[in-house]
Amino acid sequence: MAIGSKELAITELDTFENGRLTDELKKAKEELFNLRFQAATGQGEERGRIRAVKRDIARIYTVIRERELGIRATPAAAEKPAKKTRAKKAEKAENEETN
Repeated sequence: MAIGSKELAITELDTFENGRLTDELKKAKEELFNLRFQAATGQGEERGRIRAVKRDIARIYTVIRERELGIRATPAAAEKPAKKTRAKKAEKAENEETN
């Protein structure tokens, strides 16, 4: 990707959960605000960075919207093994006794 953050490539955004996407969106918006403020005061040296951050924000919004519409799949949460309850343990012990 020529323009934009290398860590916010679309393939990388696919692996983020919704909470992490909103965090990245918040950080990008804060960075854009700071860059605009620097540009207004004449302190900004990286003129292309504003464009890159805007594109990152658009990418994040696109992934969020596609997930809402069901176009893009949400990453599967790491499934933890289910804890055995007392009833399941008792049932297992009972089955072992009968066999």
